[in-house]
Amino acid sequence: MAKIIAGIGCSHVPAVGAASDHGKTEDGYWTPLFAALPAARKWIKDLAPDVLILVYNDHASAFSLELIPTFAIGVAQWFENADEGYGRRQIPNVEGHPELAWHITESCILDGFDLTIANKMDVDHGCSVPLTVFFGEPAAWPVKVIPICVNVIQYPPPTARRCYDLGKAIRKAVEEYDGELKVAIAGTGGMSHQLQGERSGVINTEFDVNYLDNLRDNNDVNRDRSHLEYIREAGSEGIELVMWQIMRGAMNEKVVEKFRKYHVASSNTAFGVICFENAPEEKSAAEIKAMKEPVLVEYANALGITAHVNDLKKDTLEKVLSKLGYS
Repeated sequence: MAKIIAGIGCSHVPAVGAASDHGKTEDGYWTPLFAALPAARKWIKDLAPDVLILVYNDHASAFSLELIPTFAIGVAQWFENADEGYGRRQIPNVEGHPELAWHITESCILDGFDLTIANKMDVDHGCSVPLTVFFGEPAAWPVKVIPICVNVIQYPPPTARRCYDLGKAIRKAVEEYDGELKVAIAGTGGMSHQLQGERSGVINTEFDVNYLDNLRDNNDVNRDRSHLEYIREAGSEGIELVMWQIMRGAMNEKVVEKFRKYHVASSNTAFGVICFENAPEEKSAAEIKAMKEPVLVEYANALGITAHVNDLKKDTLEKVLSKLGYS
């Protein structure tokens, strides 16, 4: 069966794509963000997912105020990069995975999520910037992509809880797919920012960092926030953070954080990237103590503990037992 192996939260600031496209990644303004990304890129390269489900919001490229689907899924073989008014980005077009996309569509609709089906859909910076963040500047993207658009433009958008529940439905669909695939899922947008009105330019670092912390350890707080709370704390465009809940709903309740970068400011936005793997099944203290050293090290690393076979076994054992609350 297919399996979700990783979850990513990532901002999709258009200026990040422009910085990459125009060779600005090492100038003073952009260096702190781009210098941190190789570790995340190595992590996802090592995982080698076959498919990336990428959740984002369209910015009047494929849809407009004349047609506003709450959730839309792209089921095409290819998705072209949209011209957002300054020409198409000179990056690879996005290859889809129609078989899995149609399977997810059918499963989710039958489970009560009425997805709009997009047989043709250009993808804009909401989709392409995260791909640049994850993979840099390849000749072709190394994964097939299933784009899922969420309305966070026209009120009312879906609630964070509804997004979380959609993530659970997507996971169910993936695990029922008749094929061996490694699947990653990314929720994009945010973090705190506002582009208009009296609070234009607002950034709330305390809220953003708490959101990232809670995403890992106490996501009920994020999931149960109202629209008003998101907009009050993170700005009008901060409502995009509900899309990260689709990613979180598709993961295990317990996850291991593998990478995090929070950078202020990226253009006029707080930029965040966080990477998760599902936490391994918890073992009893007796099972852990009985593990041979290579197995113990592997288990420790899966729990997010840095361990190596050259470390003293008793030190690694102590860290694992402490992490799981056994000592």
